[in-house]
Amino acid sequence: MLFGSRISTHFDYILILLILPIILLSSYLLSETSQALLLKQMGYCFLSIFIFLFVFFMPIRYTHKGIVAFYWICILLLLAVKFIGTTKLGAQRWINIGGFSLQPSEPIKIAIVIFLAHYINRNPPPIDGYGWIEFCKISFFILLPFGLILIEPDLGSAIIVLFMGYGMLFVIGVHKKIWISCIVFMLLFSPIAFKFILKPYQIDRIMKLVSGNTSSQVQQSLIAVGSGGIAGRSKTESTQAILKFLPIATSDFIFAHFAERFGFVGSCLLIGLYGLIVVHLLSFCFLDTKDYFIKVIASSLAMLFFIYTAVNIAMTIELAPVVGIPLPLLSYGGSSFVTFIILIAMFENVITFRFGFNFNQNKPSKKLNILSNSS
Repeated sequence: MLFGSRISTHFDYILILLILPIILLSSYLLSETSQALLLKQMGYCFLSIFIFLFVFFMPIRYTHKGIVAFYWICILLLLAVKFIGTTKLGAQRWINIGGFSLQPSEPIKIAIVIFLAHYINRNPPPIDGYGWIEFCKISFFILLPFGLILIEPDLGSAIIVLFMGYGMLFVIGVHKKIWISCIVFMLLFSPIAFKFILKPYQIDRIMKLVSGNTSSQVQQSLIAVGSGGIAGRSKTESTQAILKFLPIATSDFIFAHFAERFGFVGSCLLIGLYGLIVVHLLSFCFLDTKDYFIKVIASSLAMLFFIYTAVNIAMTIELAPVVGIPLPLLSYGGSSFVTFIILIAMFENVITFRFGFNFNQNKPSKKLNILSNSS
């Protein structure tokens, strides 16, 4: 009884209440475009309930060896994509395991977050932030998967990994001289990356964005957003999505579908809802300044919500190149949906069990398999 009452006391119900409307909106929009996709998405939602409960009751603060192993398994899967991966939509990003198709760039996001949560919790930054040595060590575990995802190529997922990792570090604390040096390096390196690292089709997308000569799918997206007006249009009048003029209306361009149905007012409310989720998650970074488990997972999840939302909406309204990033919990798809559910379950776990319940106490361990003594 005591264990159950403490869970009910410290569980963060607000986050669940903020994401439920998004999931319900997703089902509503899918019901208007494809009953088959709706049934599949409902299956993902049903499966996610069990995944959430499984992750929520895991002793996350104690699974050091398992987390290290999980990170390196994900790295091996990213390497395997190059040799045994399957190609879809012109990119080699998937591995077929039996009848199941796995995109390793999704679980690596989970692996990075929980791996760094363990490492940073045991090697907290000094008052003025991490110095060069620790910054470079942590950067290695961010840049390694970033590089492997980039060469698939999957620019969208690579950008997410990069900004999620360094956005989290910005919240955790790094010496300001390091950030200044990184900004200068990025400015100097950007032309080289543009010329020698980006693929021709990626450069083409950027040039089309700059010149205003956007693809037909973006043009149809802009028409859908504009036709929604202030208050939106009825289902029968939403011709862009219903008559299939709007491509990928259930996933990458679902915001355009939403804007056509609910207009400018609805779009602002949806963006505001995502904004509340981000602010709410970031507020937990100040809950306990010494608990870096909470700070890392909360800030990483907040960064993911922000990056996914900002990039998806920006590419929908011609402010960013199309990179295939879904809108969190709203776009159709199992991989991204399950990834967010797992991260939310991890967040709820470290929040609920932060006071040392039976199997999930936050006390130092004598064994550390993440790195050798280096702090």
